[in-house]
Amino acid sequence: MSLVFWDTNLFIYYLEDRGPRADQVEHIRQRMLERHDQLVTSCLTLGEVLVKPRRERRADLAAAYERVLTDNVRLIPFDRDVASMYAEIQQDRRIKAPDAIQLACAAHARVDLFITNDDRLSRMVVSGIQFITSLDRAFL
Repeated sequence: MSLVFWDTNLFIYYLEDRGPRADQVEHIRQRMLERHDQLVTSCLTLGEVLVKPRRERRADLAAAYERVLTDNVRLIPFDRDVASMYAEIQQDRRIKAPDAIQLACAAHARVDLFITNDDRLSRMVVSGIQFITSLDRAFL
């Protein structure tokens, strides 16, 4: 069993998209279930995925996100320990604050794999995260 962190966009592809990215994320999720991997993300992800449904007054979509992210996912909060990791990661000024929060939460959870749609992040090395990869390179 591995801990696999999904960045926000993967959940959007998983629930909203109908195309190659959605198929790819669905394949990764099926492999994770077969392997008994645990899906992990941050509370920031939950906030980010709720913005569009609430803006568009799509209670159905907001409820779907909340159901998926609370029933099937381990949510990592941004607490004092994560804040310290965030401060370390933010020393690299090329990293945007939301990305640093995601990486800090993943590092705090000591994930095996962090999957993102941001290829730039896949070149990072963060203590506490075994591997960071882009969605295009994720093979489970």
